[in-house]
Amino acid sequence: MKLGVLDIGSNTVHLLIVDARAGGRPNPERSHKIVLRIMRYVENDAITVEGQDALIRAVNDCVDIADPESLDDFFVMATSAIREAANGDEVVARIERETGVKLDILAGEDEAKLTFLAVRRWFGWSAGRLMLFDIGGGSLELASGADEFPDRALSLPLGAGRVTNHFFSSDPPRGKEIKRLRKHAREIIEGVVDELREVGKPDHVVGSSKTIRSLARLAGNMQPGVGGSDRVVLYREQLEDWTPRIGKMDAVSRHQLPGITEDRTFQIVGGAVVLLEAMRAFKVRELDVSPWALREGRILTNLDLLVDKRGRPILG
Repeated sequence: MKLGVLDIGSNTVHLLIVDARAGGRPNPERSHKIVLRIMRYVENDAITVEGQDALIRAVNDCVDIADPESLDDFFVMATSAIREAANGDEVVARIERETGVKLDILAGEDEAKLTFLAVRRWFGWSAGRLMLFDIGGGSLELASGADEFPDRALSLPLGAGRVTNHFFSSDPPRGKEIKRLRKHAREIIEGVVDELREVGKPDHVVGSSKTIRSLARLAGNMQPGVGGSDRVVLYREQLEDWTPRIGKMDAVSRHQLPGITEDRTFQIVGGAVVLLEAMRAFKVRELDVSPWALREGRILTNLDLLVDKRGRPILG
């Protein structure tokens, strides 16, 4: 079957179309991404009319791409930017009315659970107890567990776009602005360390999201993986070296670095500071980078629910 998932995030509107079957690996057929950085359109905690217009154009663009694909199912998710907006209900109603889609508004904990499922499937049971760091545009998701769904899942207001807009007023950011963000992130993350630790010490720490993948391309290492896939590892020591360096560069200069795409160059410093404080708080020296995250988790969940007319699981 052919499945589509549209992820309306704080930074991008991203369409993913996959060829999938129960028991099989979802194979991507098409990906289309529109960079919005919706946090730029937030005033007094509400999404402006200009921002709503931009969202509707982006969603309609993706729907126009998805319609000819004859999808067996199509999921549209919205995360923290819309969920936390003061006029979120109004924005959802307008998007649904003007695009014809039905929005699934994910709670932060559900974001963490779906991403954790995708990461578990990617790394397998041999990874043992997993701890997940996922940095989106609006929030930082943390999760830990030994099964397919975490024993504990948390969402913190430390997304790369959010902290960039809140703490940085110049490009490059001032040293005192970075210092303020570091202190803020440390206080919030340290406040949940015990809550995550009480469910058990992780055997494997994994990072997901475009922000972490970008940092890994810049400061990480490629190692041989299983089945011919490369394993990407990000070491805290290397992140500690690179974070102050990119903090002194402007956006144009950062874009010239490996792994820092144009849509991430403005918020990569904020994301790096948050990730570094998370690794320090949990005493993580290295993490593996997962290519799968929220969108794959949503697709996998749907495949797991496939049953035949007798209510039996379809196994491929």
